[in-house]
Amino acid sequence: MLEDRTTAASSPAAWPAAYPQGYAVVDVETTGLARDDRIISAAVYQLDARGEVEDHWYTLVNPERDPGPVWIHGLTSDVLEAAPLFQDIAGEFSSRLDGRVLVAHNAVFDWQMIAREYARAEREAPVRQRLCTIALSKELGLPLPNHKLESLAAHYGVVQQRAHHALDDARVLAEAFRPSLRAAAAGSVRLPLQECRPLTEWRDTAATPRIGQQPSGYGGYGGYRPTSWRPSRKRPACPYPNPGRYEDGKRLKQGMRVAFSGDTSIERDLLEDRAIEAGLHVSTSLSRLTSLLVTNDPDAGTSKVVKARQYGTPVVDEAAFGQLLRDVEPASEQ
Repeated sequence: MLEDRTTAASSPAAWPAAYPQGYAVVDVETTGLARDDRIISAAVYQLDARGEVEDHWYTLVNPERDPGPVWIHGLTSDVLEAAPLFQDIAGEFSSRLDGRVLVAHNAVFDWQMIAREYARAEREAPVRQRLCTIALSKELGLPLPNHKLESLAAHYGVVQQRAHHALDDARVLAEAFRPSLRAAAAGSVRLPLQECRPLTEWRDTAATPRIGQQPSGYGGYGGYRPTSWRPSRKRPACPYPNPGRYEDGKRLKQGMRVAFSGDTSIERDLLEDRAIEAGLHVSTSLSRLTSLLVTNDPDAGTSKVVKARQYGTPVVDEAAFGQLLRDVEPASEQ
């Protein structure tokens, strides 16, 4: 079935010159989905420019805390206690990623987890771009019932053997990515590449449960309640009225509504905290009332960037926003 579906796209007359020269298909299993969760296993399939497998690698990782939903990933405290720490495998992991585009299913989650682990180890992941196979499936218009990995695998006739095992999930994704890549090349489709910005400034949670200890909320199968890879935080309401949109060349003013999109070098929570401390209103969505959008990739197709274009919302990058934060106009000034 896989051969039948990919024959037409397997040998495009001219491979797009702008396509990357190599890919690292990655899957990580984690203790959970929040910003302070940790990687417990990682797998990388190295692919050449046309999606052919060159090598693969897998490792367990000791998260130095409770393993989280064992019933999902199957990795217990006893198994992980003897595993290497992330800083011990960071060099090998880097060698597998170096010079390649990181490919993952819901790639923003995998990248953020990887970036935080490298930040903890005081290192930097050698990744500059990522490609999400969900976004690629949308670009190709694949007739999928949903955007789960198993649906993409079934479309190309790829058989999953161990769901939520990093090595098998990476294998499945590599096999499904190959025909997707060839279909994109045959149709000269622009790959939905996104920039990966390593964390240069971040903050870890002070108290995370150590391995072998069960945190509150994990007490049994019904206790684990996954939310999202970056759960929303409760913040006090901004005390200042919205003065309107930011104007280029002028100062930010307290009460302005600011939204963020995409990767930032300073971890998002820290950046948002600084904006709130300056008297700005941080918004999780973008509307006609938004004063400013902060993004390092204004050409990205994210919903916030698209809406900013539609509404004419001003856009600045992270560096410019950092400069503006140094001199925010008080709400009382006229």
